[in-house]
This record gives sequence, C-alpha cells and structure tokens, in this order.
Amino acid sequence: MVEARMPALRGRGESAPSDTPQHKVEVRRSARRHRTVTAYWNDDTLVVLIPARMTRAEEKHWVAEMERKLQRSGPRKANPPRASDEALLARCAVLAGKYFGGKALPASVRWVPPMRTRWASCTPVDATIRVSERLQRVPSWVLDYVLVHELAHLREPGHDAAFWALVNRYPKTERAIGYLEGLSAAAGWGISAED
Repeated sequence: MVEARMPALRGRGESAPSDTPQHKVEVRRSARRHRTVTAYWNDDTLVVLIPARMTRAEEKHWVAEMERKLQRSGPRKANPPRASDEALLARCAVLAGKYFGGKALPASVRWVPPMRTRWASCTPVDATIRVSERLQRVPSWVLDYVLVHELAHLREPGHDAAFWALVNRYPKTERAIGYLEGLSAAAGWGISAED
C-alpha cells in the first residue's frame, strides 16, 4: 500500500498519461478524505482511494501516479493461499502452545464459504472452529489473530473481560482488529473484527 499527500490542487485541467493499464483499476471516492490518496493491489486490481471532490482529470493523474509508485516499490506479493484445513489445524496447534499453554486445542478447524456477519466461529461444546474463506489472502498475522480469538473461545465462550485477557496475549490484536475493520468497511461487508 502506498499513500501520497496531494499538493495544492492547481492546474486542474492537467491530464495523466493515456497508457492503458494491463489490470483492473477501482477508484473509491470518499467525502471524508481530503488531503491524501492511497493505493494498493487487491489481486489483479489496483485500488485507489481519493477525495470525492477530485475532478476526473485529477483522478486520472493520481491513478497513474499511484500505479507508478506501487510498481517502483517492487513486484506485487501475493499472500500464499492457505487452502488446506490441515494447515489451519497445524497453525492452531502452534498458536495454542504459544498463547494458551497447549490448553485450547480444537478438534477440527476448517475453511468455510464466506460468512455474512463473521470472520470465523467456534463451537466450544465440540471444539470446532470454522474460518471464512475471505481470510485466505490476508496477512498471516491477521489470520493468526482470528485463530487466537477463536481458540480463546474454547476456554471462555463469551466476550467478557476474561476472554479478552486471553485474546490480548496475542501482541498484534489491536492492529489485526484495525486491519479487519478496514477490510470489511472497504468491501462493504459489515463484519466486526471483535465478534
């Protein structure tokens, strides 16, 4: 992801080079965004976040500029797909050992089709965890947070203080919650990272 602070908006009539991109471009306008432009790759799509007040010419300029910056920052790195349920179960075993002294081991962990209101779910009675396929491409530290969250439910079923004390053993909890809330908001899913 790259972000740029926009200079004062002069020369509104300037246009960007007319090169046709070899990938999809998605421009998202926001009335709350005033001084920055942000861009990142989402698979083969360049996503550019711009202020709503920008003209089409300014939009074209900033799409080209942000693409240039992303290309300069190096090749796109795709997160490896985590296709197997066995890999999830193995990761849970590592996390349970590290954060719960091995006392929160699930009976099974599996990928499931995208859930409407959750990133994952846990059934403490039979010690099963289900993880939304939407998380297959998030950074590993974000997936680890979701798994730690569900593992904590094996010890504390509710979302009370004891539960959050367990979850907060994972050092990137707040950062991962922010990442997931941003992902959900950008995609319009309405999924809370804390549920």
